Amino acid sequence: MQWMRPYETTCVHAEADVRVGGRFRVIMRAPDGEDHDVSGQYLEVVPDTRLVFTWAWRSTPERESLVTVMLRAEGNATELTLRHERFFDETTRDAHEGGWSSALDHLVEQFRRP
Repeated sequence: MQWMRPYETTCVHAEADVRVGGRFRVIMRAPDGEDHDVSGQYLEVVPDTRLVFTWAWRSTPERESLVTVMLRAEGNATELTLRHERFFDETTRDAHEGGWSSALDHLVEQFRRP
């Protein structure tokens, strides 16, 4: 809940059953009060290495896309590579690029806090 959101939103609900076939759901609230509800299913779970899951907004469930997160040890750090694909159109793809970038910035901030 601390990082899985674009900068301008707050995460008001997050749940995850991280196993193949398990599901996740995240609800983010925009400054205007509108909720953005996304969920999906885990297709691949390799601890400390790889997560693959579907991604669909409650408002457009027919537009399911695919997210792959890869992790690789880099000395005392971890390299994270995120690939989000199978978008409905380029506009949707471009909007997600900004959302993921700011969410990952939040993740980095979590590790920098004392």
